[in-house]
Amino acid sequence: MSKYPRILPVGEAAFTVEFGDQLDEKLGRRVYALDATLTASPFPGLVETVPTYRSLLIKYDPLVADEATVRQRLQACLALGLAAHPGLETRLVEIPVHYGGEWGPDLETVAVHCGLPPAEVVRLHTQPVYRVAMMGFAPGFAYLYGLDPKLATPRLASPRLRVEPGSVGIAGAQSGLYALATPGGWQVIGRTPVQLFDPQRAEPFALQAGDCVRFESIHQE
Repeated sequence: MSKYPRILPVGEAAFTVEFGDQLDEKLGRRVYALDATLTASPFPGLVETVPTYRSLLIKYDPLVADEATVRQRLQACLALGLAAHPGLETRLVEIPVHYGGEWGPDLETVAVHCGLPPAEVVRLHTQPVYRVAMMGFAPGFAYLYGLDPKLATPRLASPRLRVEPGSVGIAGAQSGLYALATPGGWQVIGRTPVQLFDPQRAEPFALQAGDCVRFESIHQE
């Protein structure tokens, strides 16, 4: 009998609901579904939900909701069966990317590591429809499911002090997008001119967990 999903307390005002212990998009879809359920029908005292690859963190106000009540609400959501929740409807975001050159300084490194021509790396990277698994380690950074296993490449031995906003990277079996200029150790293979963070927008970040992403190769011009 599976021990998942399981509801675990986190401090005095949060729970995490774990759906498994692997990087698996099927687990991710259950995370998004629970997130959508709570967003559509929040319980009194709900403060915030934070999705990850395999779990959802639920923060609540202990002055409004007690631990037992929140746990019961989460158990009820899980008992409903999350796969059919309408919140799983997702949007597709097209991201144009210029690969290689100064915009993708690690494209050649990835190509050598994978034993592929750079053009084949670009083709394989633009082929899938990715899913935004979660956001972090910096504001707006998008971790993506869906990288072709042929492109799996270790992180840089020494992280860069600055990675430009819009940079597209590979680290292990993941691909990711930098929304802000930060230090970073991912292999940067390209960059998008799309503004992934705009503080003037109602929703400052262009991507959110659960979105689908498709990359399109473009020329620098």
